[in-house]
Amino acid sequence: MKLIIGNKNYSSWSLRGWLAMKQSGLSFEELTVHIDGDDWQATKSENGEFQPSAGKVPVLWDGDVVVWDSLAILEYLADKVGRDRFWPKADDARGMARAMVAEMHSSYLALRRNCPMNIRARVAVELEDQTKADIVRILGLWAEARARFGKGGPFLFGTFSAADIFYAPVVSRFLTYGIGVPGFAEAYMQALWEHDWMQQWIDAALAEEWRISQFEIGENA
Repeated sequence: MKLIIGNKNYSSWSLRGWLAMKQSGLSFEELTVHIDGDDWQATKSENGEFQPSAGKVPVLWDGDVVVWDSLAILEYLADKVGRDRFWPKADDARGMARAMVAEMHSSYLALRRNCPMNIRARVAVELEDQTKADIVRILGLWAEARARFGKGGPFLFGTFSAADIFYAPVVSRFLTYGIGVPGFAEAYMQALWEHDWMQQWIDAALAEEWRISQFEIGENA
């Protein structure tokens, strides 16, 4: 299996796809491309396998199978290794986890725009009203998940799951822009940030030399 991802410092969707691969337990080759560079443009032009993804990352190759979009990759892997590896077993918990992942996948555009993922940075930013509404909504979902289903561990549904995979970039954004959160959210964010896989990703992001100015808030001020 081969996973094509973008810059680790900036690419939130790549982080989700990569965490899904790690959670699957399957071995895979990781190919990192500069999503704003000539190498990625050349690769897209030369390799037909990239065409279904419309040139976006992440992309998973599994023999003749090509899967793009981080949620599709997670679901494809869940079919291969068993859905309980990614989703809570109880119906009520699994239903909420699925809804939270779907909402993260399709929503929070203001937060994405106002606070682009940048693992290396620690900056202040003026939050738009809709961004604040996104943050309140996310914190509300985290609070409900932890209160109802989080007794078995430090993550949203106790043990590490698809919900944590999809909200990991949000944790990164909250830390980058110094967004204040209540104590339960601080504890959750710390647990996720200190997870071994997240530390591997963070270390690689800090070591990258690539810079994409559109994701550097200070450079656009």
